[in-house]
Amino acid sequence: MTARFIAAIDQSTTSSRCMIFDAAGAIVAVAQKEHRQIYPRPGWVEHDAEEIWANVEAVVAGALAKADAAPADIAAVGITNQRETTVVWSKATGKPIAGAIVWQDTRTDKLAAELGGEAGQDRFRAAAGLPLATYFSGPKIRWLLDQSPDVRAAAERGELLFGTIDSWLIWKLTGRHVTDVTNASRSLLMNLATLDWDDALLDAIGVPRAMLPEIRPSAEVYGVARGALEGVPVAAALGDQQAALFGQTCFEPGEGKCTYGTGSFLLVNTGTKPVASTNGLLTTVAYQVAGQPAVYALEGSIAVTGSLVQWVRDNLGLIKTAAEIEPLARTVDDNGGCYFVPAFAGLFAPHWRSDARGVIAGLTGYVTKGHIARAVLEAVAWQTREVVDAMAADSGAPLGVLKADGGMTANTLLMQFQADVLDAPVVRPAVTETTALGAAYAAGLAVGFWPDLATLKAQWRKDAEWTPSMDAGLREREYAQWKKAVQRTLGWAE
Repeated sequence: MTARFIAAIDQSTTSSRCMIFDAAGAIVAVAQKEHRQIYPRPGWVEHDAEEIWANVEAVVAGALAKADAAPADIAAVGITNQRETTVVWSKATGKPIAGAIVWQDTRTDKLAAELGGEAGQDRFRAAAGLPLATYFSGPKIRWLLDQSPDVRAAAERGELLFGTIDSWLIWKLTGRHVTDVTNASRSLLMNLATLDWDDALLDAIGVPRAMLPEIRPSAEVYGVARGALEGVPVAAALGDQQAALFGQTCFEPGEGKCTYGTGSFLLVNTGTKPVASTNGLLTTVAYQVAGQPAVYALEGSIAVTGSLVQWVRDNLGLIKTAAEIEPLARTVDDNGGCYFVPAFAGLFAPHWRSDARGVIAGLTGYVTKGHIARAVLEAVAWQTREVVDAMAADSGAPLGVLKADGGMTANTLLMQFQADVLDAPVVRPAVTETTALGAAYAAGLAVGFWPDLATLKAQWRKDAEWTPSMDAGLREREYAQWKKAVQRTLGWAE
């Protein structure tokens, strides 16, 4: 029997999903399950890697049942994942030694500053493409190893294994300890030119090579799955934002997308040579198809966008569901002079300030719940504008159009405001779940389910487009106010 479908495991910051796609790239079935967000101390965020694995097993079984499919119907499975979240587990028992340290976690802020030394934040940027920040997995590994001499010794003997979530899932599925170039490029430990772990970086950050996974291309058969996907090739791994770039078929230099999820992430394809940023962006690997050169990207990472709506729902109680933010924001015509800068975990691109903390600025007695709701949505768009400006400065070319995906693209008020503040069209694809789609596309390529990139490009379809309509003078006045609010966030944390 010929396999009819491709599966994708989409393991994100808040949930795990399995999605099944047909040959046209259409969604056949979805199963999803949330996992706990664990906050042991202020600034610390953890996940339970075993809970995530149990959820992945559950959603795989659920998606197969919804599709009325057996493993024999699945040509391959691809994995996409929250990227920098760090798991260390015992090679012998398969048990994590501690909670997974999530990408948002800021416990390594002092360590990152120490590692920078006199050279500062950009000490490793030339080799790794990244600034020293709490965001990346290398310092998180070092922090775990520093908790006990016995832990470090076990890691040096290769008895402990490190992985981002892709590695953890591939290991659980196949028993193989690998990662792909996109996830490895988020560690501060991989050399962008060689696509291998860099001995100088490992030595400087203090991570033993023995615990690290083998780095492989993004689209390649890593092994054959056990369990609910028994016999199915595990054939792709991509960090979530690179997977979305792939799913949006941004295969040519200059093509880019923004994914609006827990955070927001803007990536632009820069071709087969890494481009160094001088404006606070990250140089990262976009993807690599087995047997072909790696393709690179510039990335602007924004820590808090969709999670701000969740925070307003759960901590302030202004809304009962995330979807209620838009009708509440529509009860007013503007933000009432209110600006919300959600620097809950510091500011990421283009600022890279771990000392920043969130502020709501411009409050007066006039401000209502509606104004705050509108300021929340505007915060997403203004943060994106800052990154787009940095992209233009690095590339020398203004953004022509923004391909947008992720859950927040359902918010039409946000999408219109985004087009207004960028002064550029914003386009949403027919399949907005581009992260899972990208993992499926890469896996399908690896096993010949789809023949080439051109075939995938031909499948992309537009669903909606928003064009700018804001007065230019108003746009720049509002942007100036936003920047003023950003300045108020700096220097809060010691």
